[in-house]
Amino acid sequence: MTPAPSNSARLVIPSDPHRIAEADEFLENALRARGIPDALVTDVAIASTELVNNAIVHGNKSNPNKTVTVELIFTDTDLTVRVTDQGEGFNPTEIPDPLAEENLLREVGRGVFIVRSLMDEVRYEAGPGGGTVVVARKNLSSG
Repeated sequence: MTPAPSNSARLVIPSDPHRIAEADEFLENALRARGIPDALVTDVAIASTELVNNAIVHGNKSNPNKTVTVELIFTDTDLTVRVTDQGEGFNPTEIPDPLAEENLLREVGRGVFIVRSLMDEVRYEAGPGGGTVVVARKNLSSG
């Protein structure tokens, strides 16, 4: 008999952009271990990779002495992804609208928009001792 996967999982990585693939693999493995449909795995993986990238690059300024924590919390119907950085904090209302005419051709600035499009709920909280915690929820029965 194979034991049931835990209801939570956690990964802590240094703020090195080369470690983003590790976070993606961690997330995809956790979702596939629970038999989550591929379409949902893809949506959550894309959104979570954006969150980890933002935490490393914008939150921690790619400082390898700082870490990014990725936590997955599963319920019977939902997955909550919490991504915590050790940066100086973040105000999501200051992000330019990526759909505004003047921003349509910019090469950056779409990460938060993509996350909000793929997840059912996204909120930002102040992290312990500074930094930002992004909490993103996905209903796993919608796929």
